[in-house]
Amino acid sequence: MTDPNTAASRYFDAISAALKGLDIFLRHDDSPLYGHGLVAQIVSEYIARLENSFACWKNRLGFTQSFRISRAESGFPVFQNVMELEKDRRTADEKLAAIPKPDELRAEMVDFILRRKAFPTDLQRSMAERLYLQDVGTGLVFAPFILPKTVRVSVNPKTGRPYCLVHWGAFDGSANLPLVYMAMIEDSSDDMVGALVTRDGKLNETVPIPLPVEGLLNPDLAHRFDDFAEKNSAYSLSPATIAGNLDKDFDTLHPKQLRRVVLGPFYSAGITEHNSTVAEVLDKVRDPKNAWLLTWTIQEVFSKGEKPGRRGLWSSAPARDEFFINTDDLEAARQGVSAYEKHALVPHEAYQALYAAGEAQTIFSGYKVHILSGERVISDV
Repeated sequence: MTDPNTAASRYFDAISAALKGLDIFLRHDDSPLYGHGLVAQIVSEYIARLENSFACWKNRLGFTQSFRISRAESGFPVFQNVMELEKDRRTADEKLAAIPKPDELRAEMVDFILRRKAFPTDLQRSMAERLYLQDVGTGLVFAPFILPKTVRVSVNPKTGRPYCLVHWGAFDGSANLPLVYMAMIEDSSDDMVGALVTRDGKLNETVPIPLPVEGLLNPDLAHRFDDFAEKNSAYSLSPATIAGNLDKDFDTLHPKQLRRVVLGPFYSAGITEHNSTVAEVLDKVRDPKNAWLLTWTIQEVFSKGEKPGRRGLWSSAPARDEFFINTDDLEAARQGVSAYEKHALVPHEAYQALYAAGEAQTIFSGYKVHILSGERVISDV
């Protein structure tokens, strides 16, 4: 267990409160994401993975001190921690087999205390490692790359093509930020159109589709799509670039919308250093558990039209999408998106401190602010 007075413990308490608050926000019917159908549900899945990852990292401190966060940038753990978590996930069963069972460890700890009149530090470390490996072994952590999953299938009546909603996740190693991707993709391949679209242009209900489906729905392209998603999920790539690469790499896949949710930066009093103004005010918050600020950005790029494909005797070309970039908005143009939203979640006590210091308007300029108060989130303040 971590000492409640250490910076590590304060950090874990703060990030835990922030992720719990974000989950409350996502699940509330007043949330702007709630109206997007599956979007809030999808993001909540990745929040759960993050919460499990932080629980694992906290247990890991019980037997090793190798944990670092990006204090001056994202406020999230550095990529090496994510890599170590994934490595331990793969070897958890093997390592667990070499550690005594919990009952055996408890019995040894009691015996040690009675015989030696001292605290069994080594046995406690073994217990912490066992708990860590049990948790990380479930696989429900935020890995460097989380494979795509198809969660919705329908038919576009205008094009007569089936389309699916696919999502995947990545932890960017340079920016140290968790990323969630969602793509709405039409599939013009003959096999998929023939199997999924009826003569009257509707989804063929006789074809069983046990959603969610692991990977892209099209089995002929599923592995290629996994590889594409892994290679094209860097934060340095704009959503327009990723959508364009997808359109170019797959002749029969037509991305109509790509949404990216960038979780972070995260600010925590006395720990993160990436905004001195925020840090100074948060330091004055009485309860350290309320001295934090979580931000996230939702980026979206969508197709404004499709250049028809052509088939000729001498040459042919597949259909290609044209993506809308809002050049009237300099920030949207810089991000390479059609639209974007910046959000901030802050505890009520911290917001009061920022407001009282006269910094709220400056800090939250351009953000949609959500205030966490108990089990409620108040938006549009």
